[in-house]
Formats: sequence, structure tokens, C-alpha cells
Amino acid sequence: MNTRSRDPRLHGLYGITDSTLMPNLESMLSQVEAALRGGCGIIQYRDKSTDPERRLQQASALLELCHRYNSLLLINDDIALAKAVGADGVHLGQGDGNHADARSELGTDAIIGITCHDSLQLARDACACNADYVAFGAFFVSQTKPDAKPAPMHLLHDAKQNLPVPVVAIGGITVDNAHQIIDAGADMLAVVNSLFSAEDITARAKDFQQLFR
Repeated sequence: MNTRSRDPRLHGLYGITDSTLMPNLESMLSQVEAALRGGCGIIQYRDKSTDPERRLQQASALLELCHRYNSLLLINDDIALAKAVGADGVHLGQGDGNHADARSELGTDAIIGITCHDSLQLARDACACNADYVAFGAFFVSQTKPDAKPAPMHLLHDAKQNLPVPVVAIGGITVDNAHQIIDAGADMLAVVNSLFSAEDITARAKDFQQLFR
């Protein structure tokens, strides 16, 4: 049974950084700040490079920026980096670290999210390990992960009815199709390309946030 209190900050637009769209620290901070100005309340730092110095520098700078806007910074798949910079939490894939280890390393206040693909059972398992949210997808064709296994829309409704934690949807989400995701039960929209490749990132973030009102 999940004993965690539901965090009210886990709601709305959830932006995920992309090293292709953000090739250096300056561009990353500029684009993320534009999203934060538009009301994005959660940023996930996702970088698959093997340069620990770069990752530490970028994560530290992002944390300072996010907190300036009272937004959360979560680290993708790296418990040690999340701990090193004092991030608000971590997002773990199914093969990226142990949920219990993350809680032990990061403490009781840390936010821990778990990727559950298209499986309600994986989400139940995550909740049993006191995850703070679960993520499902891909719901549409994703430019970031074009080979991602598709998830059925009804999964969001089933999760909303059966799980005690907020639900994130990911995968090819745009302003035009996001209403389907929200209507099905998603609490958060995890977005990469549709947000950070926009000509006006702040306006795009506002458009996403408006869908929740």
C-alpha cells in the first residue's frame, strides 16, 4: 500500500530536456526558462551522455533556475546525480535503479516517479514501493522515442480509477491531441518536442497549461 501523501505540485505540463534540441548549457537554460515563464511546473533533466562533469554542471544550473520559478527539477535515471545536486527527485525507468534505493539515498521528501510503459501491473508495483507518480506511454508516435511501444488510451482511465498517485502521460503529445489525454485521466503531460521545438516556447507552455483549466 502506498503511504505517500499526494503532492499537489504534480499536475500540469511536465517538460523534458533534450540534448539534440538543447546542444549546450546556454540553449538549455534559455529554452527551459521560456517554458517556466509559460507556467511549466516540472522539468525533467534527461541526458544520456557519459560526461559526468557536463551533467553535473547542467543539472546544477537547471535546479537553480527551476527553483527561481518555484518549479520542480527531477533527474532522469540517475539517483547519484539527483543526490549530488539536491534535485527535487528522480524519474526511473524499469531498469534504472531500485525504487527503495532511491528513497533511501534521496530521503523522504524526494519525488520518485516510475516509467510503467503500457502496464497497470507495473504501476501497481511502483505504488507498492511508494512511488510519487507513475508514467505511461507512448500514446502517440513519439519523435524522441519512435520505437516506443504504444499504450492504449483506456489505460489512463483505469489508472485513475485504481491507483492512489498522479498519472503522467508521454509520447507524441501536442496541444492538438492533449485534450484526449487529459479527458482520459492524465494529471500531467510529459512533453519534449512539441514544447521545446516551438517557435515561441513560452506561448506553447501557456497553451498546454490552459488545457488543464
